[in-house]
Amino acid sequence: MGGNNCKGLFSRSTSVVTLNKLPKTGKPDKYDYVEGTVCKESDIKENEMKHLSLGDDGGKILLIKQKGELHAIGTKCTHYGALLHTGALGDGQVRCPWHGACFNIKTGDIEDYPGLDSLPCFQVNVDDSGLVHVKARRRDLDIGKRMKKMYERDVNNNTTVVIVGGGPAGAVCAESLRQEGFTGNIVMVCKENTVPYDRVKVSKNFNFDIEKATLRPPSFYKEHNIEIKLSTEAIALDTNENVVQLSSNEKLTYDYLFISTGSKPRIPDIPGVHLSNIHVLRDYTDSHALNSKMSLDKHIVILGLGFVGMEAAASCVNKCASVTILGRGTVPLETVFGTEIGNTIKQVFEEQGVKFMFGRDIAQFIEKEDDKNTVGAVVLNDGEVLPADIVIIGIGSTFNTDWIKDSPIHMLADGSVKVDKYLKTNVANVYAGGDIAYAPLFGSDDMSAAVGHYSLAHYHGIQDTGNRTGLRFTGR
Repeated sequence: MGGNNCKGLFSRSTSVVTLNKLPKTGKPDKYDYVEGTVCKESDIKENEMKHLSLGDDGGKILLIKQKGELHAIGTKCTHYGALLHTGALGDGQVRCPWHGACFNIKTGDIEDYPGLDSLPCFQVNVDDSGLVHVKARRRDLDIGKRMKKMYERDVNNNTTVVIVGGGPAGAVCAESLRQEGFTGNIVMVCKENTVPYDRVKVSKNFNFDIEKATLRPPSFYKEHNIEIKLSTEAIALDTNENVVQLSSNEKLTYDYLFISTGSKPRIPDIPGVHLSNIHVLRDYTDSHALNSKMSLDKHIVILGLGFVGMEAAASCVNKCASVTILGRGTVPLETVFGTEIGNTIKQVFEEQGVKFMFGRDIAQFIEKEDDKNTVGAVVLNDGEVLPADIVIIGIGSTFNTDWIKDSPIHMLADGSVKVDKYLKTNVANVYAGGDIAYAPLFGSDDMSAAVGHYSLAHYHGIQDTGNRTGLRFTGR
């Protein structure tokens, strides 16, 4: 009874400790491990998860029983630390209750996103008296996450993968290549001046720390020989010569190309829209610029009833004189959650002093009398004028694919890129993922769509021998 799971991983960890001989504490090797009885086998039912203590140092493990086998893994989601025993147990997987990340209960591997790291898994045994024993490396208990094995760069492998886009799809693509054994060149082209980060924070917290929000620190890419070109855009593509032209005048030659350039904010064609203090929220510089202008005497007008507008409003509460949200709909987030939930959200925001004006739009932005370059008011489509020291626009986005419009890549009228179930475009060795990918939807009778979703963008970056995205990069 009981699964002796992750035996290979556990044995590999043991060999590392042996090579180290003694830990920094000077204690024998056995102190690198924690082993103890966590419960009786009869205490855990089939398809049950238990959050249990291991050892005397406050270590915790998640014990799971499924199909008669016991599995022990880390207790917290590697994305933002939600306790997994409060999530959902599926067939061989446990799903995070917060953002839906999914982990294999036998290996701890992350199988659905967001987040990049996997869970540690621990050795489980049941003795003859029915007691469940778990043995774990102390470091794994303390950290609660692990990175999959990364293969080293081979200087003799000249195969080059170019990834255009600095979002989650591009970041996961680069990392997965090294995990799947690709040892050639990997070059990432990132428009922003920073490595990929959690862009979801942009509209949630105007003052977030960009260094803490990165998906991986800059040192990670250096350590694994993933070249990153920051503050650089791809401006043209020659698929005959396999060349990406960059804004820096450099030309990158590729063997394989993964395009994940995402979206850009939609800017309305309204008189005065280019006045200062009118903001969109796409990257961290937008957030920081807004944060620097916030004060208790400022009146803020937000155009848009979707996630960006609502999250921005929540970030502004108690930091300004007033917050007014405009939109053509009748309740916030109606297209996502429906009228009933939308009205509940509306009530919560109104209790915090946020004012809604439905069925309205902005007809004109008016400059301040004493500063002709800065917005001071907005004129609505019914003629009403609202004071506006800061305007935030959140009315959707368009696909950031203009740079490939002259290439033979099959694109739809809206700028999305048509791909197959493996994310292959119609051009050999060119793939597309993330927001821009017009891809078949699983379980929907081959219907395709471009879905702008943070977790899905992660998923598009996976390379696992073709089972998910079909990106088979050879030349180990």
